Amino acid sequence: MRAFVISLVALTALSSVAFAAPPGAADSADKSGGLASQSIDQLFTSLAMPGDEAAGAAVEAELQRRWRDSGSDTVDLLMQWATEAIATKNFPRAFDYLDAVTTLRPDYIEGWNRRATLFFLQDEYGKALSDLEKVLALEPRHFGALAGLGMILNEIDRKKEALIALQKAIAIDPYLDDQVRDAIKKLEPEIDGREI
Repeated sequence: MRAFVISLVALTALSSVAFAAPPGAADSADKSGGLASQSIDQLFTSLAMPGDEAAGAAVEAELQRRWRDSGSDTVDLLMQWATEAIATKNFPRAFDYLDAVTTLRPDYIEGWNRRATLFFLQDEYGKALSDLEKVLALEPRHFGALAGLGMILNEIDRKKEALIALQKAIAIDPYLDDQVRDAIKKLEPEIDGREI
């Protein structure tokens, strides 16, 4: 379980790689009339409709692109430096950059999300949860933050809350990794009192 949480949350840390549109996503976006012209509410409505995985991946990529868009060259540079520091496991330096980002732009979702990732990688679950709560206060439909929240809550034996967060994540984004569904399947009987 912990390996999945690391992979899920760590993916959010490597924005230029992790959030690149998957092969075929651009084609799906073009066929759907251009995702860039849709409102964020329209994107979430499209995402919640299961069916076409390529279209779902394209919507995910567009939402993630918007979340990464800080609107500030300074914040973008700090985020780039933080990504490089995380990649080289220079976590103290990455924290410095991310602390600066969250101070400069407290309304920037990805700054909090990235710092939550870093706290998680340092086994500082309380701080990771606090930053994920900030992400979700800014964007309650942030499926990655909800999935990460659910997995961390499961890790610290807050299973009922974990199940709720994971169910919300999968309702918003039915294309999330199968490990989210697997975690839900394992948690449901535990919450219902029927151990597997």
